[in-house]
Amino acid sequence: MYYPAYGGGGYFFLLILVMVLGFAAQAGVTNTYKKYSQVLASSRVPAGELARALLRNGGSSVTVNEINGDLTDHFDPRTGVVSLSQSVYPSSSVAALAVAAHEVGHVMQYEEGYLPIKIRNLLLPAASFASKASVFIVLAGVLFGIFDLAMLGVYLFLAMLAFQVVTLPVEFNASRRGIDMLTAGGYVTAEEAPMAKSVLRAAALTYVVAVLSTLVTLLRLFAIANSSRRR
Repeated sequence: MYYPAYGGGGYFFLLILVMVLGFAAQAGVTNTYKKYSQVLASSRVPAGELARALLRNGGSSVTVNEINGDLTDHFDPRTGVVSLSQSVYPSSSVAALAVAAHEVGHVMQYEEGYLPIKIRNLLLPAASFASKASVFIVLAGVLFGIFDLAMLGVYLFLAMLAFQVVTLPVEFNASRRGIDMLTAGGYVTAEEAPMAKSVLRAAALTYVVAVLSTLVTLLRLFAIANSSRRR
């Protein structure tokens, strides 16, 4: 018997569309960063030094270090360290300052108890488990013809979607905080601020595409789970 869940043209159209959007978003990040990494900020402050200054101004004890990789920048609240990549840490470009300020924005979210980041942290364990187990639970339900088991996998995968949806305001807010800190501190001029915003906006689009990709996967899992009821 044929089930649309396994070969429906609509799903594959959505899958291809999301893949194209994903490639476009990633290319947008790379190209935008490359473009504005060649524009030195008028302040000439290296990104690593900027991050430390912003953290001091915010009364934070979080430290800053340099790590390997390209655009591997992140803040780890477990260690209290902002890690800036080799292309960002020593650079005084508008792009590097934008990335560093964004990561400091995440620090401020944690230290101020920003609600969406609290919700995201609560969802993290379930989302992590769902990313590994949901598909297997759905397939097991289909294999044994147990609709409720298959749907359990679908409901579990919803936690991953919820996690990524909550990540959107977290990322957008960190970018807004970063731009505000850059402009308030005079680290970028009025002409440079839109460039910094472009870098962070391009990065934010990758999170939007991630939500769309997870939603498409959720719809497919639901269709597959539903097939166990039609047998």
